Amino acid sequence: MDVLWMIPLLLLMIIPLLMCTSSTFVFYFKKFFYVAWMMVLALIAIPLCILKSGGRDIENMRIIRFMVRHVKYLLGLRFEVSGWEHLQTEGPYVVISNHQSSLDVLGLMEILPDRCTTIAKKELVYAGTVGLICWLGGIVFINRKKTSDAKSVMADAAKTMLDDQIRLWVFPEGTRNQNGDLLPFKKGAFHLAVQAQVPIIPVVFSSYSNFYLRKEKQFKSGIIRLKILPKIETKGMTSDDVSSLSDKSFDLMRAAFLDISDSITRSNGPVRH
Repeated sequence: MDVLWMIPLLLLMIIPLLMCTSSTFVFYFKKFFYVAWMMVLALIAIPLCILKSGGRDIENMRIIRFMVRHVKYLLGLRFEVSGWEHLQTEGPYVVISNHQSSLDVLGLMEILPDRCTTIAKKELVYAGTVGLICWLGGIVFINRKKTSDAKSVMADAAKTMLDDQIRLWVFPEGTRNQNGDLLPFKKGAFHLAVQAQVPIIPVVFSSYSNFYLRKEKQFKSGIIRLKILPKIETKGMTSDDVSSLSDKSFDLMRAAFLDISDSITRSNGPVRH
């Protein structure tokens, strides 16, 4: 029994030592803590959302946003946001942003407008308490493997945007990407905006490479710059304009991504791998 009592004490001694001496341990510790803490927060938020709204409702995103905003401090991250004025747009619109890792959730919650939810892969709904809180927050789930299903969901989403006056956040790259550039955009978000005849507001996250390197197992403290770009109108556009709209959005976001990422590199010095 005496040995069992010593285990927590030993962990309290060993963990701080490893946090100071092993970047690999820090990487896995922060990753585990992030996932576990988000699941705990979801567990707390679930009954609050049910009490507030009675079930699935986009207004529950206010509770989720409030619950998540402190997590950045626990991970040693800081956001610098520019272009706030571009989100002061009345009515429904589509937000598009680049997608690097699950940490994007923190940036999303940092600037999430009222009556805004996201489009996410269907698999997320099965992620325990996190999946349930996503469902309660009105997140729109799509099956990326079935194009016909995805198109049907997008069509329904366009109608819901107009009927309920909501905003939708979409990651047009379609998957996580940490290659130091943007992946080509999929067209779903642009079909959605054109079909609903609502503006697109691009949001750009700077590269995480100054603090988060997955292959090298590094997860340090760092700064994330978020740049909100001016809205792109879609009124009068048709499906024939979707490709040019996608290309325009990609070029604007890529230029902003390279600019804000380079500005962090210049201020911090080169990243050491």
